[in-house]
Amino acid sequence: MEVFLEGVLWLFDPENWSGINAIPDRVREHVVYATVALIIGAAIAVPVGLWTGHTGRLGNLAINVGNLGRAIPDLGIVAIAAVLIGFGILPVILALIALAIPPLLTNTYTAVRGVDPEVRDAAVGMGFTGWRLLRQVEIPLALPLIFAGLRVSTVQVIATATISGFIGRAGGLGRYIFDGLSMFDTPRVVAGAILVALLGVLADVGLSRLQRAVTPKGFAAALAEREPSPAAKA
Repeated sequence: MEVFLEGVLWLFDPENWSGINAIPDRVREHVVYATVALIIGAAIAVPVGLWTGHTGRLGNLAINVGNLGRAIPDLGIVAIAAVLIGFGILPVILALIALAIPPLLTNTYTAVRGVDPEVRDAAVGMGFTGWRLLRQVEIPLALPLIFAGLRVSTVQVIATATISGFIGRAGGLGRYIFDGLSMFDTPRVVAGAILVALLGVLADVGLSRLQRAVTPKGFAAALAEREPSPAAKA
């Protein structure tokens, strides 16, 4: 507990909020690394997941790729990228992209394939086919599970981006952790870990609210009815 309090005091020290190693700058760098990786990862995984889910083609391949990506340790992906490309921010970004893709790909495919066949058949009977069926029926119903994959990817990428302080030496909150370890500065290490955890929680909460905002109201009500009560969960 004492070590944790020292880390909190380090965070509230005004000297750590200005200068070349300021907390706002490190947070901004961390957010940029994670955001770039998530945008590129989503640009790859979501269209592929939508196509495979809508057509039913290569579904097993999508699931296997997603499972393989989850099976490889985060640090292992970063280390492999560093060996193949060299040290710097590029291997870190590429590794983060590789980490972002599996949950997004798997959840997007599963979400689209999981749309109620009766709903899909009814839409087809009304003349919805191809892109129109996907855009107006399947995607809206699949959004909650797609966002769940995005939330998993976001938290994972934010946590793993700390490795940029060691591999990339470019910045981010990982610098506090690795610089603190090299200087035997425990409060700095704890403060860095707290900031990473807070950033992950804030991102998850923000995406959760966005998920509720974009979920069709009727579908959200149906999900709420299916959700077990706290007593049932216990």
